[in-house]
Amino acid sequence: MKHNKIGIVGLGRMGANMARRLHDCGYQVTYLYDINRQLTESLASEIKAQAADSLDQIASHCDIVLTVVTNDHAMESIFFGADNLYDHGQGVLFINCATLTPAMHKRLNDQATEVGARVLEACMASSIPQARNGELYLIIGGDPSDFDAAQPLLNDLSKSMRFVGEPGKAAEVKALVNMVMNMNTAALAEGLGLGEALGLDLKMLCDVFSQTGANSRVLETDAEDMLNRDHDCYFSAAHAAKDSGIALDLAHKKNLTLPLAQATLNQYQKLTAIGKGELDKSGVAELTFSNRQSV
Repeated sequence: MKHNKIGIVGLGRMGANMARRLHDCGYQVTYLYDINRQLTESLASEIKAQAADSLDQIASHCDIVLTVVTNDHAMESIFFGADNLYDHGQGVLFINCATLTPAMHKRLNDQATEVGARVLEACMASSIPQARNGELYLIIGGDPSDFDAAQPLLNDLSKSMRFVGEPGKAAEVKALVNMVMNMNTAALAEGLGLGEALGLDLKMLCDVFSQTGANSRVLETDAEDMLNRDHDCYFSAAHAAKDSGIALDLAHKKNLTLPLAQATLNQYQKLTAIGKGELDKSGVAELTFSNRQSV
């Protein structure tokens, strides 16, 4: 697979580090594209790629294109806009890594069939260091034969992956992953906020949490940052709100009411308004600590 020409669309925190990882692994990362032209040119110079002038140029010159953009609106633009990836996408394998609605993934798959392209969902359940080091956890959806063909590249990006089914299914699973993670993050923040108000040693409290039913993966990854008031943005409140919203929309379509998920979504929407979308999702702890109340 390393003989294939690879393009990457979306060079934010995750996309840029995936580009670096593939370059380090010896892949021909040939073209890069982002709406931020300066960012595109800088990374292209760093990994000896070309800064594409258009999406059409990437589709015309690459065998595999990874897309790492923010949401359905961005995917609509790059696949169905005036300058788009599908106009010359015949024969291209598109690996879409963003957290999107299942409906968008299904639409992308249907249109790919029309133009003779192939698509895979490769939803990422990891963060920036994992993207750089090839240690992502990937949730894959699509045609099993396309998954088999892409496995060498996916293996170099990840430490583990799971194929979960037809187009749209990976998006469903990822939405649920992030919904539960967001609830765990808010619960940990509020628990620590109450612990501080009670005068408890918060490091002791985290240790007790780790040995009891209060343990969680979020405790392992976020507790230290919460205690240190470190809110460098690895995953924004805006993204957390978007992902919980996707899960809640799925629940509503099944006539389910998810009150905890809804309450968590409300929190992250408030954080997004306060932090203009760039506040780290664990910033709920800062507001809990500072205000002595839930957001």
